Amino acid sequence: MAAITHARLAPRRGGVASTWWSKAWLRAVEEASFAAAELKAGRSLARSGAVGAITVSDGAFVAAVVEGHDAYTVTGTLPVLASGDQQVLVEIVAAETGRIAALMSGDLPLPMVEAVEEAGVELLPFGGELGSACSCDYWLDPCPHALAVLTQLAWLIQRDPFVLIQLRGLARDDVLARLHALSQARERSGSEVDQSGQGDDSVIDNLAIGEEAALRAARELTLLLGEDAPPG
Repeated sequence: MAAITHARLAPRRGGVASTWWSKAWLRAVEEASFAAAELKAGRSLARSGAVGAITVSDGAFVAAVVEGHDAYTVTGTLPVLASGDQQVLVEIVAAETGRIAALMSGDLPLPMVEAVEEAGVELLPFGGELGSACSCDYWLDPCPHALAVLTQLAWLIQRDPFVLIQLRGLARDDVLARLHALSQARERSGSEVDQSGQGDDSVIDNLAIGEEAALRAARELTLLLGEDAPPG
């Protein structure tokens, strides 16, 4: 999936995360840092606007950080979800009305993330998963430049949870395409059961539940995307 470049963020005061998921990301950044001094320096660079545009791709990010007369390149990684875990995430998004719309509007519903975790899939990272490298010669990794970029990623994730989801390997368009494909597949399965009239009650009930969730997802995608919905 193509990388997405997020415009440079303007300098700001404070820069404290205000959503539960951006706070969770910053906790992981704190876990990844080696000392309070580096973390403080990184936050200062982030608030000063020293970080350039951040490019996010599946499982990776890159940005330039200016300090004094020097500019450094920071690259980083986050493990992507296995293909099966990606499908679990998509199915959980589709399983309840309003989840797609919430994501599209910049919200990350806590019950949805809890359901994902109960299914054995970790969406939010812990400190050891945040990999980084910098072109500077600082002796600690992550250095303040990397911590600055990681801090600004929290701000990006705060306003758009799809930044986090893409770092886990699923870009926005990929999620929407999978949701559309899932809804169509379940519609076909429901039609086949109706036509055959065969299968035990439990199978039919499960298909009906799946079809209902898929139809909800399809309706929401239609409302959100109109004619731009991904083709089947």
